[in-house]
Amino acid sequence: MGLLGILIGLLLLIVLAYRGWSILLLSPVAALIAAAASGEPLLANWTQTFMGSAGHFLAQFFPLFLLGALFGKLMEDSGSVSAIAAFVTERLGERRAILAVVLAGALVTYGGVSLFVAFFVIAPMAQAMFQAANIPRRFMPAAIGLGTCTFTMSAMPGTPSIQNAIPMPFFGTTPLAAPGLGIIASMIMLGFGLWWLARAEAAARRAGEGFGERAGTQADEAAEDLVVRERATVTREFDPPEIHRSRRVDTAPPIATALLPLVVVITVNVLMSAIVLPRLDVSFLAEARWGGTSLSAVGGVWAVIVALGAAILTLLIVSGRRLPALRDSMDSGANASVLPAVSVASLVGFGAVIAGLPAFTMVRDWVLSIGGGPLVSLAVATNVLAGLTGSASGGLTIALDTLGDTYLRLAQQSGISPALLHRVAVISSGTLDMLPHNGAVVTLLAVCGLTHRDSYFDLVMVAVVSPLIAVVGVIALGTVLGSF
Repeated sequence: MGLLGILIGLLLLIVLAYRGWSILLLSPVAALIAAAASGEPLLANWTQTFMGSAGHFLAQFFPLFLLGALFGKLMEDSGSVSAIAAFVTERLGERRAILAVVLAGALVTYGGVSLFVAFFVIAPMAQAMFQAANIPRRFMPAAIGLGTCTFTMSAMPGTPSIQNAIPMPFFGTTPLAAPGLGIIASMIMLGFGLWWLARAEAAARRAGEGFGERAGTQADEAAEDLVVRERATVTREFDPPEIHRSRRVDTAPPIATALLPLVVVITVNVLMSAIVLPRLDVSFLAEARWGGTSLSAVGGVWAVIVALGAAILTLLIVSGRRLPALRDSMDSGANASVLPAVSVASLVGFGAVIAGLPAFTMVRDWVLSIGGGPLVSLAVATNVLAGLTGSASGGLTIALDTLGDTYLRLAQQSGISPALLHRVAVISSGTLDMLPHNGAVVTLLAVCGLTHRDSYFDLVMVAVVSPLIAVVGVIALGTVLGSF
């Protein structure tokens, strides 16, 4: 009966979330249904287990949601994202339109700009380039998705994405975990994605298919769509309606000014992770007033916080005077972080309740019995949970909250580096999360003015199949060569 309750709660969460119901309501209801089926105390599960786990997630990661959303909004309102995208597309030209769109998205998201900010800025530029090159517009979501939702989120070492930060407290790792394997995984994703899009474009040209009817991107409509909003807020760290809540500068900055904050994010992240934090005396963290923790548990998050903070300060220094309404931009960025953070925390609370039920031992034993060792088992568990929740960050946190200690113990027994666990977990979270109900998928299609029927197949190939190939490659190389 307990296992049936877990399945019913999960099914309710998936179906109603897909229909646009708020995850803030669904998560506790689904958790309490599962608890009731197991005969567990309902109020204790809600106030102690659910809220305790959700609150712990917010305590760990809300600064990253806040600074990430704020940085993305300031980059957008200052015209920096547009300037970078325009620079890349102009240099590559319409003959390399697909490559230009992919690289523009990759550059801004690796530099710390929110995924949804990139969607709303790059989609109109992609449409103009695809029309000029007479490339079918149905390939736009796949090109944008390849650059923004794949290797820069999960594989590139040092990426400031929330997904790359989540394993750090569990495994004591840094944003640079397994850099060599991360670069190889990035090359696999980018190479396969570009090959697929080139193949699809060539087939379309042979069939005489061109850009098609110009319909215009639907950025304004997508930003205010309530269903899009509910799905999007469990996916990344930005609440879409805040895109248009402030004023954007009329003229773009010089490319050097636009790029400088991104360079700061990457540089400071690397310096903090590899040089500064390891040399600090942080023995005070063991005291009870600081939670009795250690640098290995908080250092990775600290590195990203300092990197994003330094980038925001740099942007304000070089472009602050250009912003037409600085306070509105700051307020909008801060507000944009709240709903996504609380939504993902609610998913984490749901996972904590499920993990505490007696019937979950059967689920845990099944996951751990998967052949291939801890790396394969971790990849499968993270894939499944990310796919079911439609959230890479939610699925990853649930997997590590419930099984992270077990995987770390098994890895230590098998001589597997925690850095390798980190990279496998993060890449695995960015695969099946891109199923049709995923917020990024829904938002991207809406912004491009296209449907699942138009564009989802190519999006699957570049944003699901290519990361799956990459994670298989990382597991194979890591098993043979270890972490590097």
